[in-house]
Amino acid sequence: MLPESWRGVLGEELEKPYFKELTEFVEEERARGPVYPPREEVFAALDATPYDQVKVLILGQDPYHGEGQGHGLCFSVRPGVRTPPSLRNIYKEMHEELGHPVPDNGYLMPWARQGVL
Repeated sequence: MLPESWRGVLGEELEKPYFKELTEFVEEERARGPVYPPREEVFAALDATPYDQVKVLILGQDPYHGEGQGHGLCFSVRPGVRTPPSLRNIYKEMHEELGHPVPDNGYLMPWARQGVL
């Protein structure tokens, strides 16, 4: 379910034909096999980062590479799961460009709670 803070921003978009078609496609894919993240975590990033608190948006491709990685925050993996290649690249760029230390894990929920979507 779409979090309240995002309904005014995205609510109408979810009613458009293309989004309904996309939703049907994803449900058909779920019937065939695993789709990540699990259904109950689809809007986890929006739950963790209310619309009015977004400060940074990270865009990229290939956020997940394997089973057990996707949990609703792109590029993020739960504690104990190996950091995926795309996130390692993000960390590398942050280190090279901004001097930030490279985290020893790929769990981005603390970032989400600080406004990183």
